[in-house]
Amino acid sequence: MASGDTCPVCHTTELVGGKWTLLLVRDLAAGRSRFCELERSLTGISPRTLSLRLRALEEDGIVDRHTYPEVPPRVEYSLTQKGLDLLPIIDSMRDYGRRWLCEEVSQAPAHRTAVAA
Repeated sequence: MASGDTCPVCHTTELVGGKWTLLLVRDLAAGRSRFCELERSLTGISPRTLSLRLRALEEDGIVDRHTYPEVPPRVEYSLTQKGLDLLPIIDSMRDYGRRWLCEEVSQAPAHRTAVAA
């Protein structure tokens, strides 16, 4: 068994395991987005958290930040090739969730809700 120092699964988990990371990558898959657009699409994320996550993803080489020389300045974020290569992982997670998790929720016995109430 590979140790945590050399295991590619461990390294990938560390890279994408942060809260909001995969959701940001998912949202940037559609193309360039501005900060306010990302903030709107990620209900519940604070501006500070969004800023920190984008900065970390930029440092990890997953997100590219492009600043336009305009007044007021316009900043857009997009995925690098390293970020685009995460999309199959997100697609697999979506497929798994639809197959196994959404099905469980839709097939939950109706009496569970009545008992809990």
